Amino acid sequence: MYDDDNQIHVPPSFMAVYTDARGRLTEKADGVRTRYELCEDLAGHLVEHAQTLYHVQAPSETEILQRIHAGLCTAESGVSVAEATWIVTRLAELLVWQCPVLMAPQPQPEGEAPPPPPAR
Repeated sequence: MYDDDNQIHVPPSFMAVYTDARGRLTEKADGVRTRYELCEDLAGHLVEHAQTLYHVQAPSETEILQRIHAGLCTAESGVSVAEATWIVTRLAELLVWQCPVLMAPQPQPEGEAPPPPPAR
């Protein structure tokens, strides 16, 4: 996506987040460009955080990426689940890590506690 006034190229991988089954944008181009800039910046900022987690806590690269994805999938993050998946996929590219399959967390019925984390 280009236009004469803006030199920012939105990659096809991000365009897919805002494209319907018929290949049409579901949002205005300016809005998609703005969201892309935000998501790309966030992925870049998360590089240092992910590296720190890897060196301090020493979990696997997969676990770090899955934890970051789970955090971004919350309503408080300010990004959609599709954007969260794109951000973590981009983060894996920036880190040169294998990106795991990223699953959106299942919503919990009201009043139910989330399941405990898996045992290590």
